[in-house]
Amino acid sequence: MTDARPRFTITLLRHGESVGNAEARWQGQADFTLNDTGRAQARALAERWKSEGVTFDRIFASPLLRAKETAEIIAAAIPAPIELVPTLMERAIGEYSGLTGEEVRQFSRPDFINPYDAVGGSGEGDWELFLRAGQALHQLLRQPVGKYLVVSHGGLLNQFMHAVMGIAPHANSGGPRFRFGNTAFSRLIYYPGQHRWEIDTHNDHTHWNGDMPY
Repeated sequence: MTDARPRFTITLLRHGESVGNAEARWQGQADFTLNDTGRAQARALAERWKSEGVTFDRIFASPLLRAKETAEIIAAAIPAPIELVPTLMERAIGEYSGLTGEEVRQFSRPDFINPYDAVGGSGEGDWELFLRAGQALHQLLRQPVGKYLVVSHGGLLNQFMHAVMGIAPHANSGGPRFRFGNTAFSRLIYYPGQHRWEIDTHNDHTHWNGDMPY
């Protein structure tokens, strides 16, 4: 029997592999493009979804190039209007932005980091990113009931999942984490009449069985 209750179907998608990912850089809001692998990942996912009959009413994407191009590749195969949403940008990481992991490790770090501390001197701490992810969630749920694709970044999507599940940030970046490989996606279903969330799938990347860097 078909469930006639009004519901949102929200698919959270991390962008394809970028130049920054391939160089093991802390990207933050530094605007790296997709590399050839990332474009191939996005095309593979687009073809998979097309073959499965997946559709979206609208695509909301971070304006950073790696997310924007991923959204455009998906929309070329599964036509849907794209809206660029600054709230979906990756975490701002201050002076760490664009550096390699080795370069970041040269900075001194305190022994204890609370959720309100800035990252990279002037970037967003966990609590600030959590609040922004909650704002993105709220903006999405003010749309008409429908099927939406959200194309964003690992840090923001992780906090989006925390907002859905009501998990506040922990000290020292502790607590649960939700992995999103490049072009891996999670599908959430929300029934507004019951305020009920269902996690239908998480970190699905079966369209791409190569290495999936975090």
